[in-house]
Amino acid sequence: MMTYYILIGAVALISWLVSSRLKSKFKHYSKVHLRNGMSGAEIAQKMLDDHGIRDVKVISTPGMLTDHYNPKNKTVHLSQGVYGQRNAAAAAVAAHEVGHAVQHAQAYEWLTMRSKLVPVVSVTSGMSTWIVFGGLALGAAAGVGLGFYIAVAGLVMMGLATLFSFITLPVEYDASNRALAWLKQKNMVSQQEYAGAEDALKWAARTYLVAALGALASLVYWAFQVFGGRD
Repeated sequence: MMTYYILIGAVALISWLVSSRLKSKFKHYSKVHLRNGMSGAEIAQKMLDDHGIRDVKVISTPGMLTDHYNPKNKTVHLSQGVYGQRNAAAAAVAAHEVGHAVQHAQAYEWLTMRSKLVPVVSVTSGMSTWIVFGGLALGAAAGVGLGFYIAVAGLVMMGLATLFSFITLPVEYDASNRALAWLKQKNMVSQQEYAGAEDALKWAARTYLVAALGALASLVYWAFQVFGGRD
């Protein structure tokens, strides 16, 4: 178990460092004001219009970096620091979230797969580790029947969560690429503003990468605990 705690601690530390760096980047690029004077909400609405998307609504949501796209009710949620702000960071986030709306409208395959996994992962991810641990307590590592099958069931749940994390990567990277391409093609930002938007989105993507690698490391560790001790 000590190895597991060290692993989790290392992942948590890296995640914190990346998250802190992301917040620092957004704070820095929040000071780079857009020459066009448009707010995050206006950027989002224009990108929707340019892609011919008329059934998606842009709304403000509380919190910091709480921005997201909800495919169920087709709403782009922009945090208070993005919705009304007129800077490179706000432009990057707003365009990125609309990138998800564009993916949805165009039936982007990775987003479709991710959406199908959401209901399952939302139920199983929180209990998977406890189920594996319970199976091990019942003798899974020694090859005892019931405990082994319980542990394997937990590993399957954990595997689905890990798969979800890795499917999320192309979804997030593609949304950023769509956002940056649109910002550049439509001449929405200056060269300096574009550089800031690109850098901010790169750090945002790294948070998902760290999460995916952490999920994989945890899955491998518990799989070894279940299968490694068997003859």
